[in-house]
Amino acid sequence: MFHEIVIEAAEDADDVNPEALLASFERLVSGAIAEAGPDQIVEEAGVESAAVGAAAAGDVAALRLEDAAAIATVPTDRDADAVVAELRDHLLMGMATAVLDVDTIAAAIDADLTGQEVQQTLEGRAAMTLGQLAAIAAVIEQRKP
Repeated sequence: MFHEIVIEAAEDADDVNPEALLASFERLVSGAIAEAGPDQIVEEAGVESAAVGAAAAGDVAALRLEDAAAIATVPTDRDADAVVAELRDHLLMGMATAVLDVDTIAAAIDADLTGQEVQQTLEGRAAMTLGQLAAIAAVIEQRKP
């Protein structure tokens, strides 16, 4: 889901940027809410109704990746944890391909994160928002050969 958006963006554009990725993430999440309905999303995804309402209104930058995955998978037969794991694998493989370290990523993004915090978000030891994901993914895709 999310990693497919990143892959498609990289294939379709010469320059992958965080704003375009975040807009694509927003369409995925708000589309799932529109399809299943906010009440079903809250019930099945276990995400607070305020977060679902904000996401439905297009405010997804501060939405945690795990919550976004839980929302996006409600109308599908996919597992939210598997979606998050696939995304993390994609990001880490992209870092290896681009020969990037977490300090370089931290220096290249506007999300006030240190290299250690970037590493923690990539490994799932700290929460990552969709805004942070868009920024990190864009740097990785821009640096790939």
